[in-house]
Amino acid sequence: MVSGAKKRELFMGQPYRAGDAPDPGAGSIENVPHGPLHGWVGDPRQPNGEDMGNFYSAARDPVFFALHANIDRLWHVWRGLRPGGNNTDFADPDWLDASFLFYDEDARLVRVRVRDCLDVTALRYAYQDVGLPWLNAKPAKTAGTPVPATGASLPAKLDETVRVAVTRPRVSRSQKEKAEEEEVLVVEGIEIADHSRYVKFDVYVNQCAAAGADGAAAAECAGSVAITPHVVKHEKKKGSGSVKTAARFGITDLLDTIGADAEKTIVVSLVPRCAGDVVTVGGVSIEYVK
Repeated sequence: MVSGAKKRELFMGQPYRAGDAPDPGAGSIENVPHGPLHGWVGDPRQPNGEDMGNFYSAARDPVFFALHANIDRLWHVWRGLRPGGNNTDFADPDWLDASFLFYDEDARLVRVRVRDCLDVTALRYAYQDVGLPWLNAKPAKTAGTPVPATGASLPAKLDETVRVAVTRPRVSRSQKEKAEEEEVLVVEGIEIADHSRYVKFDVYVNQCAAAGADGAAAAECAGSVAITPHVVKHEKKKGSGSVKTAARFGITDLLDTIGADAEKTIVVSLVPRCAGDVVTVGGVSIEYVK
């Protein structure tokens, strides 16, 4: 979520303006650990996973505020990485001047802009200075031979693992080139047929057969897509709503770690974890982000 997102678009997500198609793609700050925690804490005995398991009801659970306070802290940590680099917030006025209405402590309706909430000093709080032993910790490359592509063509439903061969436009880039442009794995055309269900799938590059069930801890794991339900499923309407989005993962460091930087073709594995039967993926490609 933090160390692998070297560009603001990878951490915060794609820009979204009035008139754009909805859901252009969340950043790592929203996917993991944010999304899975909503799903894990939600009550499966409730019709819509209430409280934490559904967007409309999540804030009823006190743990919601602990989760989001920690997500804000991780945002603060991310800003402090790579001084002079791309770990800065968007400067676009469309984002900075976006506003929301709230009732204050005196029950008065007030308008708050995004730019009013970005400086923790102005908000009169500070985060405790604690160690970050996880920040530079990287799992070792899994021993064994990468699993080959399954020959599946995209679009494909994720009711089972899908493995596709992806051609990289550039290989063996110099350190200067890698510093200037992040290699990004794009999973596009992600369509969720039923947005009342919690969806999660993991994305791997050259996954090995020896990887265990907890493969998200493997060096080959580029990241995950985790989407919290945003709709209410009524008793008479079992399916509800659909969404189409995309996901992007920085893989420059990953390719170095697993020794695949010189490979012209990599195998991308899409491994369903929750509700893969309602997920279709349209394509997988490589792009470069400055």
